[in-house]
Amino acid sequence: MKRSGTATTPLRIVVLGAGIGGLTAAALLARAGHAVTVLEGSDWIGGKSRRLEIDGQRVDTGPALVTFPPVWEELLARYDALGARRPAPAEAAAVAALTLKRLPEVGRYFFAGDSVTLPVPHGHPWHAAWTRFEREHGGLGPEVTSMLTTDPASPASLPAVRRVFRLYGRRLTTRGFLDGLTWMPDGLREIIAIHTLNAGVSPRRTLALYASMPAIMATDGVWVPEGGVNELPMALYRLAVHAGANLHLGEPVKSVKQGSVTTTSATYQADVIVSGLDSGVLDELLGAPRARQRPLSCSGVAIYASLDTPLPRGTATHSVILPDDPAALHRSLDTVVAPDQTMAFLNYYRPHEIYPNDRATVAVLLTAPADGRHYDLDTPWVAHEIDRVSAAVGLSRPITELFRDHVVLDPHYFAGWGSAGGALYGATNPLWQSGPFHRPGYTSLARPWLWRVGASVHPGGGIPAVLGGAMTAMQKLIGRLDGR
Repeated sequence: MKRSGTATTPLRIVVLGAGIGGLTAAALLARAGHAVTVLEGSDWIGGKSRRLEIDGQRVDTGPALVTFPPVWEELLARYDALGARRPAPAEAAAVAALTLKRLPEVGRYFFAGDSVTLPVPHGHPWHAAWTRFEREHGGLGPEVTSMLTTDPASPASLPAVRRVFRLYGRRLTTRGFLDGLTWMPDGLREIIAIHTLNAGVSPRRTLALYASMPAIMATDGVWVPEGGVNELPMALYRLAVHAGANLHLGEPVKSVKQGSVTTTSATYQADVIVSGLDSGVLDELLGAPRARQRPLSCSGVAIYASLDTPLPRGTATHSVILPDDPAALHRSLDTVVAPDQTMAFLNYYRPHEIYPNDRATVAVLLTAPADGRHYDLDTPWVAHEIDRVSAAVGLSRPITELFRDHVVLDPHYFAGWGSAGGALYGATNPLWQSGPFHRPGYTSLARPWLWRVGASVHPGGGIPAVLGGAMTAMQKLIGRLDGR
């Protein structure tokens, strides 16, 4: 983003939603010199990346990890490059004041009675195969970062795309590519393949690029902001405010039309509107007809708790418990039925580790169908999966017996954000439109005054995709406004 100074004629821009995408857009637009107002219906900053207090302990919801930290660094560089709004501006890194801490491992994986960490350590039967796989795929971080932060329609994205896809040949799906690696042990293949559920769908319906992600994460690291993941949207908020944006919490939007946004308490005039809301919510606010429903991505049952006592010494910060039959899990999710066994995450933080807590905290995240239902600890399926997760990580009793207090977020909760059934990534995309390769609908000829950012524009890529997508969209928007 080669630009300095501020807009010659600032425009009134209203940003809908104070999630990661909306706050990124607000920070860049305000830094470019426009009059930015952010409207957030909730009383917190971060959208799905929300901060809870449980038993006096800090717990963050939403994404548990930050990958591809160069995407964050690119955002700070673009913010600085947009020029000074104030006479003596601080550099973005100082304003954001975000410290990322690298975890010692990608995670510990439990599958079919065995466990292994990634990277696979010396002495493990899979070490040689993993070393070969990481050698071939682990160096793709710069290329994927480029794809996450570059307009996919731009010729500038082609060198990175060419290098990545040379690895896959004609095997374009994650499942097809991994099944073609005859030298890879079956268990390791399934552990790598299960990562496609980070996009909410099966490895048969995602590009082969997803197979590379575990190797890239092992090479480049997985990270957590010091203080918790919600520190990242808080850093974006500081950037936006430093640049001059105004934020209104607890002000739900009731309608959106060209030139104005109406909330429960006021009407805001707008030359441009940028929405970080899920597409279903935005369509309702616009009065647009409901789109034909495509198959949905998965939902989740997220259990956050403070613990009476720490978990056993050696418990990993990030554990993944796979089902014995991953294919059966994918079939169940596709038919919106609770599976016999699911993919579960256990995120565990000791006292004063990452969070400034006096007690240990835990998140048990169960992949669930997008059925819009209420779930709690007494739901038989949840209780069964908690027993399975507890046994896998070496506990002698259900982890729920260690809870002092807890909160459950279920598909019904996630449906309140606008995705049917609580689908975490909305409707699924065709294979060729998954991850950073799909054609993002930032704006349209019918509504050039309306732009979109957020997880429903770049589904399945986590924090880096939302940051990168918002950067790309705002680069295009700022360029158009400068040339008007």
